[in-house]
Amino acid sequence: MKRPFYPVALFLLMTLLSSTVFCQFKTDRKLEKQLRELLDSFHGTAGIYVRNLRTGKEAAINADTIFPTASIVKVPILVGIFKKMDEGVYTYHQPLVYRDSIARGGSGLMQFFKDSTPTDLRTIISLMLSHSDNTAAVWCEKLAGGGTEINSWLNDHGFKYTRVNARTPGREKADEEYGWGQTTPQEMANLMVMIREGKTVSKAASEIMYRDLTDVFWDEYALSQIPPYVQEASKQGMVNDSRSEAVLVNAPHGDYVFYIATKNNKDQRWQTDNEAWQLARDVSAFLWNYFEPHYGWKPALGVEKYRQ
Repeated sequence: MKRPFYPVALFLLMTLLSSTVFCQFKTDRKLEKQLRELLDSFHGTAGIYVRNLRTGKEAAINADTIFPTASIVKVPILVGIFKKMDEGVYTYHQPLVYRDSIARGGSGLMQFFKDSTPTDLRTIISLMLSHSDNTAAVWCEKLAGGGTEINSWLNDHGFKYTRVNARTPGREKADEEYGWGQTTPQEMANLMVMIREGKTVSKAASEIMYRDLTDVFWDEYALSQIPPYVQEASKQGMVNDSRSEAVLVNAPHGDYVFYIATKNNKDQRWQTDNEAWQLARDVSAFLWNYFEPHYGWKPALGVEKYRQ
């Protein structure tokens, strides 16, 4: 008796096998070695994940270690609020009214709005990302359904460690350890790539998200080492003992993404020469020259005075 032939099942098996083979990225050992030399002298815990999107080569140091996100949690929140818009719950220009009862301290401008100020969803999303506005972010988080709903999306899309902790039932212990959110260098870099490639909520939503991520006020750290006329999408996270950045660079010879994360920082100063911020600059400058060795750009002489 002949065994039945199942062409659909065979096709699915072959697709699975091929995706398993080709989704693996090759390690750039030269890059990894040089990055390790940069990170080894850091007084604290540092991790990094880098991938060249054109070649598929990667470098990873403590890339699966969990770090606090600080304000970089606003990237998952961004995905969560766009999911609601894609479902028709809100529109991008949804009218809203600010109430001072939602004000949060720290970074941002919205905490200084007058009570009952008219605004819209697009504005609070922009403030959440560009100025890392905490009040706008907490508002967006609430509109997105809260940490539980955002975390559900993350879990469903293969993110094992990236989570919103604050104001999320069941995550009180994680909130105490990591703060507002947590992630790993590789996972947050992967989320940035998903947005870049239109693979989050929808292609249309991803494109608007990416536009929003390219308009960032906090450009004195990793971004300062990339030519000002080269586009990059980014998000920064800063608390006393943890400074991290997610950056995706639309470089002339191919996009590359990196996530530089630190925690347990010995240097907790808020001066511009903070060790973690200088590490981010050093890593960013190194990566730019590594991927664009013939571009011939470096920061202009005297630019340091604008960081003081």
